[in-house]
Amino acid sequence: MDRLIEAIEDKQNPSVVGLDPTEALVPKQVVASFAEEIAKQVEDPTEAPAAQLSVAFFEFNRAIIDAVADIVPAVKPQIAMYEALGPAGIDAYSMTCEYAKQQGLYVLGDVKRGDIGSTAAAYAHHLSGVNAGEHAFDPWHEDAVTVNPYLGTDGITPFVEAATGADKDIFVLVRTSNPSSSELQELELASGERVYEHVADLVEGWGAETIGANGYSRVGAVVGATHPEEGKALRARMPHTFFLVPGYGAQGGTAQGVAGMFDKDGMGALVNSSRGIIGAWKKSGKYSESMSADDALDLVAESAREAAKDMRDNLRAVLP
Repeated sequence: MDRLIEAIEDKQNPSVVGLDPTEALVPKQVVASFAEEIAKQVEDPTEAPAAQLSVAFFEFNRAIIDAVADIVPAVKPQIAMYEALGPAGIDAYSMTCEYAKQQGLYVLGDVKRGDIGSTAAAYAHHLSGVNAGEHAFDPWHEDAVTVNPYLGTDGITPFVEAATGADKDIFVLVRTSNPSSSELQELELASGERVYEHVADLVEGWGAETIGANGYSRVGAVVGATHPEEGKALRARMPHTFFLVPGYGAQGGTAQGVAGMFDKDGMGALVNSSRGIIGAWKKSGKYSESMSADDALDLVAESAREAAKDMRDNLRAVLP
């Protein structure tokens, strides 16, 4: 986690922008502006809508990245939004990650992979890249990925090994922000502890051999902003585990609520906001369907920048 921590210290901002575009979050004229270009490029007309939206996603993301790159240390694209569009969407995802890295941002790929054996090792190529002898390359451009722990150590070890070999990180789901998470995560075990507490102990152990110069391991934990008291207790329980904290803003998490998930020095957590930043233009009161595509993207960028600054300032106000 040392590179992430250095990036946070450099920006004095423990927040990450979730790049989770949907058709509803991209101004209509931006999508429409690529119709003619895409129609000329695709051989099968049925592929045109997905290809058009994929290009729009990338341009939307690029506008936001340019607007916030000097404010935030990291971005977190959610791969599902891109996979939904097929191969063109995957291209938009990898292009987004590559562009963000070119702008000096830490890229956290929200892929939530989980399997065992050779399958887990294959998924872990998100971190290690494609190994093809002299032609090895990294098509994903991610600095970290999210991982599902349901399969236990067998499903985590390949990711830890890949992260260690590539100087990257992973974040394991522990206490997630969604309402139904309690169906599993709050179940009480025979020991008296909750499932998420047991997973927390496993995560702390999985990273024990990878602790860096700043006292945190390569194995982080996903802990939702919607569980402030549990997050505070987990902070004490997991002293060497860096937290990724989703659920801020649109899902109800607040700066005051997440404050307990940081350590005594105001480090140890990275707080995510997606819709609150990338969709801020929709609440600006400045949007008009008569705007040009360029003007709409300018509004997206301007609104995202202001929202990112507000989030940064709100977090700074509650941290040491």
